[in-house]
This record gives sequence, C-alpha cells and structure tokens, in this order.
Amino acid sequence: MLQLYNTLTRKKEVFQPLKEGKVGIYVCGPTVYDHAHLGHAKSYVNFDVVVRYLRYIGYRVRYVQNITDVGHLLDTGEDRILKGAAREQVEPMELVEKYTRSYFEDMDALNVQRPDISPRASGHIPEQIELIKTLIRKGYAYEVNGSVYYSVEKFPEYGKLSGRRIEELREGTRIESNPEKRHPADFALWKRAQPGHIMRWSSPWGWGYPGWHIECSAMAMKYLGESFDIHGGGVENIFPHHECEIAQSEAATGKPFARYWLHNGMVMIGGSEMHKSLGNFVTLKDLFKSHSPMALRLFILSGHYRSPLDFTDEAICSAAGGLERLQNALFNIKVVSETAEAETAVDQSRLSDQENKLFVEVNSAEEKFREAMDDDFNTALALSRLFDFTKQANIVVQMEPSPTRRALLRMAKEKIEKIAGVLGLQLESGKEQRSEGFTDQLVGLLVELREELRRSRQWAVADRIRDELSKLSIELEDRPEGTVWRWKGRKNF
Repeated sequence: MLQLYNTLTRKKEVFQPLKEGKVGIYVCGPTVYDHAHLGHAKSYVNFDVVVRYLRYIGYRVRYVQNITDVGHLLDTGEDRILKGAAREQVEPMELVEKYTRSYFEDMDALNVQRPDISPRASGHIPEQIELIKTLIRKGYAYEVNGSVYYSVEKFPEYGKLSGRRIEELREGTRIESNPEKRHPADFALWKRAQPGHIMRWSSPWGWGYPGWHIECSAMAMKYLGESFDIHGGGVENIFPHHECEIAQSEAATGKPFARYWLHNGMVMIGGSEMHKSLGNFVTLKDLFKSHSPMALRLFILSGHYRSPLDFTDEAICSAAGGLERLQNALFNIKVVSETAEAETAVDQSRLSDQENKLFVEVNSAEEKFREAMDDDFNTALALSRLFDFTKQANIVVQMEPSPTRRALLRMAKEKIEKIAGVLGLQLESGKEQRSEGFTDQLVGLLVELREELRRSRQWAVADRIRDELSKLSIELEDRPEGTVWRWKGRKNF
C-alpha cells in the first residue's frame, strides 16, 4: 500500500486518489531563461520516477508540468525572462523558445518522460485574469494603480503549508516596502506594466502581466480540476510559491486545492547550496561533457527524493561505477540466457544452492521493489535490492550453462529490465552495443562465405556452417535472392 509524506500534514499518509484508478499530478516546471542545471535534474528525475511508479502499479496518470515564460520575478521586481532577454539581446519569446528546447533536450538525455501536458504561462493569460477577477469579487484581492494584490489577512489558513504565521511575515530586506500593499506579505496577482515594457497584456486593470504564483493555480485547475491529487516541487517552493497557490486557489473555489504535497530536497555542491552567486552553479550540458546522463540519474536515485543531494566528483564517479556494474551484469545475463527456450520450465527441486537463491530472488524481486517504493518512493532502498538481485544473477552466470540455468537467467533478465524501466535506468551498455554490431558483421560474413561454398558445390562445409550457427540460435533461410538469417524465435525474416 503506497504511503506518501504529505508536506501539508507533516506525516506519511496512505495514498487514496480522488477518482479510483486515476491520478492527477502537477509539478512546477522550469523558468526558461537559461540552461537547465543540476537542481532541475534532481527535481524532474525524482518526479519522473513518481509518475512511472504510479503507472506501474496500475494508475492512469495525467502529469502536468508547466513552463514559466513570464511573471517569475526576482527580488528586485524584475522578470527573469526579461532579464535573460536583455542579457542575450533577443526578444523574450526567442529566449523562451531557445531554453525550452534546451530543457527538453537535457530531460530526454536523462530519460525523463515528457509530461502529458506542458502548458505555458503566457498561453494562459485569460485563465489567470478570470481567476484574479474571481478573487477580487470575493474580497480576497484588491486593485491599486493597475496592479492587483492578494490580501493574505483575508485567508485565515495562510501559512498552513509552510507553518509560517502572518504576523511573523515581513518583506525581504533587499527591497523597500511597497506602499501599494495593505500588508507586507500581500503578493502580486497582476503587475502594472510600465510604458515600453515588452511583455504585457490587456486586462480589466490596464496593461500588465501576471505575477508568478497565479499561473500555477490557473493551469493546474484548468487541466486537473479545482481539486486534484498530487502537487510537487522543490522545498524552496514551499514558501512563498506553494503557500500562495493554496491561498488563491482555495479562496477562489472554496475547495481543497491539492490533497498531497510532495517536495524534493535541494542540491548541495560540496556541502553548500548550489547558487550562481557562489560560483558553484553546474548546468547539465556542462555536466554531460564529463559524466553520462544515466550515471547522474542513478546518482540522484541513490538518495531519497526528500533528502538533499550533495554533488561531488567522488559521488558521481561512484554512481558511474555502480551503473557499469549493472550494465555488465545485465549484458552477461543476456549472453547466457539468449539461447533459452521460452517453454523451458524451472524445477526448483533440482536447482543448486546458488541457483535456488536466484530463483527466490526472481520470484520476490518485484515484491521487494514495491515494498521499498511504497514507502514514500524509497528509490535508495529499491536500488540496493536491485544490486543484490543482479549480484546473485551474476554468480549463476559464471556457472556451467544448462537449459534450466539459461531459463532461470532469462527470468532474471526480464525482472531486472522491468524494475530498471520503472526507475528509468537505461542499462544498455556500450559493450552491448559494440557486441551486437560485431555479431551482425560476423554472422553476415559467415553467410557470405557459406554462399560461396555452395556455389562451388562444397555442400558438406556449407552445411556445417549452417548447423553450427543453428546451435548458436541463428537460423538461415535460403531464398532465390540470397540467404537471410535471424535469431531463433524472432519473426524478422
């Protein structure tokens, strides 16, 4: 039974979706003003596994992850997209297109599945305006000089996610107090655009642009409903972003917003939080120059999603070594089990001690995997059990081959691939790719040699090549246009 740690209640809870068999999940996506970094990798790999596992246990999942291309303001009040556009001397939407493509390239490399819906903030301005109008009408928001602010004092439960009390909230010390606000903690739903401001839209309050928080409420409710199952994001989003989402959404609808709030831990670099200002900022594109995306994915999953991730060269190299062990083990298992007949049964009473250990592992692998993952997506424990499983399979690989042993290893291979697939780990190694290419070339050469022998009527030698290839599970078919080959059991003539 799946249990999740709910930030809202500060405890683990049994997961029960609003609609039987279906799950709606919204995760805050990137603000696309620069290349994706290590923090993005941690967050989106973590939630990719959450979605994969929910689907694995039978749920139909709708996964929504937004693209923030307007409204994400710095402490100075400047929009991140505008600042990036000025930096690169391009149009804001030109910047957005460039870095949205870059983001998805990096996620593809990490084998992060694309969300079902990737809505853009700039494409949902009408929905945001309507939500703001509702909040004004209900008395939760007020307009001042073309800007609209949410009144936190009107929502008694403000602070229930973060645990902060309204009377303790103060504006950041890096900016002056905004005289337009009735309370220092009030936040902008709509900002008045100054003359010449590039990113602006017409609204009932004049030309302007949305604040950051309103976009997620509008888009989450549009695609998942006024109440939905899971909302995810980084711990840095708990306050103010997610706190504000709850306040504005529940004030507008009178219903609970998200039932379960999941937050992943931050990335640390050598024990310090990763920040550009500290000079320890790492983009994924730079990281991929020296480390494989799969090694990074395994490194991320080797810790719990709620825990901080401390990135060091030693840690990523250790993960790369672990990945290689998994890849080599699976490759060796495939080599031995390739010739196993599908109908071969495994009689446990006739297995050796090592074979019996593997047989037990094969039959309990998914149960152990689910036990780990049902405990708030404990990928670290799931991985450790996968390593134990492959280690036992590798012991059996070293033993003298037999039909039963091959069949047992085939079963192990299928389980390993299934579990690795839920974790999003691609275990095809360079060794395997080179081996497959080499095998194709070698068999092709033998087929050509056999044809030459048949043309010269050296039937005995030609038949011997055919028979020896058959023992290796390679079948030949002589056709008028020439001989073709395939692995036994595969219909690819």
